[in-house]
Amino acid sequence: MRRAAFVFSLGTLFLSHALPAQAEEETYRLRYDASIYGLPIGRADFTSELKENRFAVNGRFSSAGLARLFDAVDGSVSAQGSLSGDRVLPGRYDLQYQSGKKRESTSIRYARGRVAETVITPTPKKRPKDWIAVSDKDLAGAMDPLSALLSPASSAAEVCNRRVRVFDGEMRADIMFSPASRGEQIGKDTITCKARFVPVSGYRKGRSTIVFLRDKARILVAFKPLGSKGHHTPVEMRIGTKVGTVHVSGRPMN
Repeated sequence: MRRAAFVFSLGTLFLSHALPAQAEEETYRLRYDASIYGLPIGRADFTSELKENRFAVNGRFSSAGLARLFDAVDGSVSAQGSLSGDRVLPGRYDLQYQSGKKRESTSIRYARGRVAETVITPTPKKRPKDWIAVSDKDLAGAMDPLSALLSPASSAAEVCNRRVRVFDGEMRADIMFSPASRGEQIGKDTITCKARFVPVSGYRKGRSTIVFLRDKARILVAFKPLGSKGHHTPVEMRIGTKVGTVHVSGRPMN
């Protein structure tokens, strides 16, 4: 189930909100629906708040439709920290979810923007010999999935030319954005980026799901401008999986 949690974290990374760095108070509420072959499989609601030089993101997610018949997942996720100019300094990240009778949680605490403590409950089992451990070097500059995209992209060109370093409490991975071709564009009036998943550490070497995401998954993310300051927020995602393409679309909530 922890690997499913990472896939969720990957989705929330793409679909977290890019907040303006210079604003007295801003609040955004978005709902995201996930489907495969046109059938609903999940839903997530996010509220992002920016007050002075601090940010807070809170979300709730659940499986839906046929997916819920096979694996009823419900959970919540939150992140908070500070903003200094164009720098994002994460403070705390918490993820709790339940799948059937199983309950799991992950908490990451930061000090001066660096990972200081990670607590996973229940404690993970002993790692196998083929486990690639997370090092202190790997954690340098890494942020939780919700904080990672808070760094503003000041131009359309910058949106699709960046590398995001992510740590979900167990896995360290990089998400590399690059411009999509004309034929890969999603929706109208959006900036579509290709995204490449690059695992760094915190996983079993050769694990089929990770290998597929790294080598074969086709991921597209569509961004739209947010407000009048040139920042952007993801509004749609398509991610290839072994069983088909998952579509995720977002819309504002009142």
